[in-house]
This record gives sequence, C-alpha cells and structure tokens, in this order.
Amino acid sequence: MKAIEYLQYGEAAVLQLNEVTKPSPKPNEVLIRNHASTVTAADIMMRNGKPLIGRLYLGLNKPSRTILGFEFAGEVVEVGTEVTLFKPGDKVFGGTTTLGCYAEYVCVSEHDVITTMPSNISYQEAAPVSGSAITVLNFLKGLANIQANQKVLINGASGALGTYAVQIAKHYGAVVTGVCSTGNVEMVKALGADQVIDYTREDFTKNGVQYDIIFDTVGKRTFGECKNSLSQDGIYLSSVIDFSLLMHMIWTSIFGKKSQIFLNRDASSERTFGLFSGN
Repeated sequence: MKAIEYLQYGEAAVLQLNEVTKPSPKPNEVLIRNHASTVTAADIMMRNGKPLIGRLYLGLNKPSRTILGFEFAGEVVEVGTEVTLFKPGDKVFGGTTTLGCYAEYVCVSEHDVITTMPSNISYQEAAPVSGSAITVLNFLKGLANIQANQKVLINGASGALGTYAVQIAKHYGAVVTGVCSTGNVEMVKALGADQVIDYTREDFTKNGVQYDIIFDTVGKRTFGECKNSLSQDGIYLSSVIDFSLLMHMIWTSIFGKKSQIFLNRDASSERTFGLFSGN
C-alpha cells in the first residue's frame, strides 16, 4: 500500500510517499481502507520533533513511528477474530493514538475512538471530528469544568482545535472571545464567538481583560504571559507542553491559585490524562 512516511525529523521535505507493507489486524483490531485523514498542528510538531520533550514519545534521534496521522474516515475491510462491534463494509471514523493514518490502510482497535459514520456526512467531513472535537471536550468540560456565563478566551480560534473550542464553549453557555488573524475574524464570528480579537492588531494579554478560562489551542502564548489575564481562580489550558510550562506548573502548584492544565495521551494505555497545578 501507499503511505506518507517521515524517516527523520524536519520540515515538510522529509515526508515521502512510499510503498509499505499493508498491516494485518490483531484479534481486537479492524483494518480500515482509509479515505480521508487530517493534517494538524500536532502532526507538524511531531514531524519537526519539537518541542524536544515530545521525543520521549516519538523517538529520541529519529521517529519510532514513521507514519503520522491521528484521524481517519473509511471502510472496514477486515476484522480481527475478537472483534464484535464492527464488520466488513461498515463506514467508520475516529482517531487513534497509535498514529498511522497517512496511509491507504490503517489498523485500529475496536476499543479506540471509532464509531460508524452518519449517513449524511462525507469521509472528508467525518475525519476531523474525532480528534479535534473530543480533545476540546476533554479540555473544556472534562478538565476545566466549563460553566455557563464564564468568560472564556480561545487562542487560535480559527484552527483545528480552536473552531471546535468556540462552538463547544458557546454550547455550554460561556461568553467566548476568539483570537485569530485578520483573515479569519469573520469566520470565528460566524462560529458564535461573542468577541473576536485580531492578534495582529491587539495583544489580549495587555488589554486588561480577565478570563475564567484561557485555552491556548496552538501553544503560542505561555502561562507567564497569560496569568495576569486570568481571574482569581482562572484556569490556563494548553494543548502543547514544553519545559517552560512544566516549570510554571511546579511553581504555581506551590505558590499560586491560578491553574494550568496540559493534556496529553499515554500511548501505552491509550488513555487521556491531565497535569494540574494550583489550588
């Protein structure tokens, strides 16, 4: 089968279209003929091997998993001997922590994030939902316990996570401010944001407004930059962790009330966990 591989860390030129061995499903897996996947900011960071702390998961000197891609939408063509939830011919979509979705075929555990597709959406529409939307829901509801009327700022509101974050925050009744570039202001407004800040014209960390939740979906603003924009018991969420954030988390857990949360995936157990600091 054909797959896009990267055998070393670097810019887009390291990606290669190669012929690789078609995978075979384990007893608890389904083999999917993949029709659509996504390219996300997380994929780009993994391809670059940055931040360096991510190489503890990816491989220190070179990628241990050479095919990127979390999200898929396609058709089940084969099932393992223990699979009971799916059968060949099922149209499915979802996301997998084991990567491998930049390929014609991918094996996914039936107990991973996978379900049958609604009949009224395409493969291209289904593929982005599982990773981005579920990740945002884990952050805003599962970790931050978002409440109605809270003031929530979404940095990177026009991105893969940000577009879902705006809509999910509004669903829970929050007052939402989106931060994006000039060209995406109208789109973010259309998603439901109560206010949109064009970061090329205004720095939200310097306008004196405080928020109950700041969710940096693109890892561009540090906790140190954002902490004065948080309310007394405000929560800072980041989809990207680096050494600086770890140090801030340790410091805040000892001396501060404002909280920081980072979300990551434990590949060995395929569970989601958060790191918290603050009271």
